[in-house]
Amino acid sequence: MQSPYAWTKASNTELVENYGNWFGVQYAIVYFYNVYGGREISTGKYATLIALFKECYKNNKPLTVVSPGTQLRNFTHIDDIISGLVLVGNNGEGDNYGIGCSQSYSVLDVAKMFGSEIKMLPERKGNRMSASVVCDKTKNLGWSERKSIKNYINEILKK
Repeated sequence: MQSPYAWTKASNTELVENYGNWFGVQYAIVYFYNVYGGREISTGKYATLIALFKECYKNNKPLTVVSPGTQLRNFTHIDDIISGLVLVGNNGEGDNYGIGCSQSYSVLDVAKMFGSEIKMLPERKGNRMSASVVCDKTKNLGWSERKSIKNYINEILKK
């Protein structure tokens, strides 16, 4: 495992699977990919990247990007998450239901979409560099993303 976060995710998945098997309980395990949209946490250690960037943009502060900035992420709008959850909740069973945008962007490219000053921060240990999104099972149920991070940021810039 790369980090305590990754270990916790794997351990919780194993717990849900075992509980389902031990007690005959149906379950569906869903994974989200970089959720953004209304009511995001915009301050503190649990703030989302997009909300942080949005706050910095609104307050004319530099957007901070952890070096090297080439980390790839798949940003998924909350509306797409909700539609996927409803679909999996009604029709899914088992593990590996990913809900994530198929298009990945580097963190630096997303920061540049805001057109603000960018301040590079030092690298962080355990920072994931790639973005592999596994949504096949969810898409097989009929789910597809409808929103894009580019459009969302463009709406922020218009305000």
